[in-house]
Amino acid sequence: MHERQDGEAKVIAVCGKGGVGKTSVSSLITKILLNQRSRRVLAIDADPAVGLSSTLGVKVHKTLDDIRRDLISVLKKDRGRDRGEILAHLDYELFDALEEQENLAFLAIGRPENEGCYCEINRLLREMIASLCSKFDYVIIDGEAGIEQINRRVMDKATHLVLVSDPSRKGLEVVKSIKSVSDSLIGYEAAGLILNKVRGQAEFEALSLPDGVRCIGWIPETDMIRRFDMEGRSILSMRDESRVIDSMKRCMEYLGILE
Repeated sequence: MHERQDGEAKVIAVCGKGGVGKTSVSSLITKILLNQRSRRVLAIDADPAVGLSSTLGVKVHKTLDDIRRDLISVLKKDRGRDRGEILAHLDYELFDALEEQENLAFLAIGRPENEGCYCEINRLLREMIASLCSKFDYVIIDGEAGIEQINRRVMDKATHLVLVSDPSRKGLEVVKSIKSVSDSLIGYEAAGLILNKVRGQAEFEALSLPDGVRCIGWIPETDMIRRFDMEGRSILSMRDESRVIDSMKRCMEYLGILE
């Protein structure tokens, strides 16, 4: 397990099967953390669909994979480029890709690379993301279905692993698999399952939860998030006293994200 040092950012990786509301959960976590005005929050969208930007009301002009592809194109023409020059270029481009508003910063990873390995560039980018994260109090990573992409494209450790599923059997099987892979692939302090789109306490109690996965709470099914999505409204504008926000806060407190 990863032991976090005092002053180190809390890194929250959110994973789950597509369609279970993973991005909505990431947005709700971000909203609640942003209410702590003295804390800086970095939201990283590691899903190629870049859905987190929409739910947070952020416009993306450049992704990390845009930077990577541009640099690969340059290096194909000039393979003898100085390493220090490459680092300076990546550092500038990474900060240029950040979208910032008040105490929120946003970074989109973009679509996976589809040409060449360039493992050195990938390693340098991951190191720079880790360095960037150290400047924030909280980092939320909205990942693809599994943890593997976060590990390969973003970072190799998280302090908190949030597994998201709806009440479906398939969704629960996926989070069990993700938890199993995560135990050997990344370091983390705490992991927990959030059940999303639950139709009340009776449905929650009737669920057969997977062994080895701790459930930290459930989020009620509501038309509110669906309306926000249909109307293109940011979840950051959702009122703080809603049932959804209250439920999410309890989950975060239980996992130790909120103190």
